[in-house]
Amino acid sequence: MSLTAADCEYVYRLVRQRAGIVLDADKAYLVETRLAPLARQGGFESIQGMLTHSQASPHAALRDKLVEALTTNETSFYRDVRPFDALREVVLPDLLRKRAAARRLEVWCAAASTGQEPYTLAMLLREHFPELAGWDVRLTATDISTDVLARARAGCYSQVEVNRGLPAPLLAKYFSRVGANWKLADDIRRMVDFRPLNLIERWPDLGRPDLVLIRNVLIYFDVPTKKDILARARRILRPDGYLMLGGGETTLNLDDGFERVDYERAGVYRLRSI
Repeated sequence: MSLTAADCEYVYRLVRQRAGIVLDADKAYLVETRLAPLARQGGFESIQGMLTHSQASPHAALRDKLVEALTTNETSFYRDVRPFDALREVVLPDLLRKRAAARRLEVWCAAASTGQEPYTLAMLLREHFPELAGWDVRLTATDISTDVLARARAGCYSQVEVNRGLPAPLLAKYFSRVGANWKLADDIRRMVDFRPLNLIERWPDLGRPDLVLIRNVLIYFDVPTKKDILARARRILRPDGYLMLGGGETTLNLDDGFERVDYERAGVYRLRSI
């Protein structure tokens, strides 16, 4: 039985209210595909039965699961490549020069999903910046979904996942085979602190990061939400720090407090000089 227009409207409204994600009116197929496994897992006879229960229940746990099921967790190691070239060649060398006296580096990776992006950054730091040994390096990664955060903390990936972007030498160096999967080395996993965070709600204390990555997530928000997130990121970012967005994202016409760094297809920004 297909979802009714009322069913879909309830889901669209719920996802927008709780996660800020705007789903087009023609996304009924996506809703059904994402929610069918959740309904089976919860012992419901149908998606409609699950949605009815969600609307009637005073408890938020099921509604949270509905929202998490509709969030997009697409990610990969070294996703888009060029941003990580920019980090290695421009951003991190500049930050290390600026932070040489304090010997402290803070990074926040938002919408980290199952962890490939922050772990890529951790490996990049280990591979290319040995001078960080002895520094206080704080790499915080957040996501709205507790399920994907649990997977991220485990650092265990399928063959398909490691084949997507992870160079073979890094697989051999930092991963070990566990059955059909690959487990990331403990010392790399310990470099990343994973925490739950909903970008449209109140943010916990994230310190004053030198580098903020909010990549490939703003595309799911409406304009007011994009503006709010960029404004908050600007307020916590150190004045000489960097912001990185996805290749299809921009601060243009959203926040004039940022200016783009000239590095092709890398999505690098810094605070505009006053």
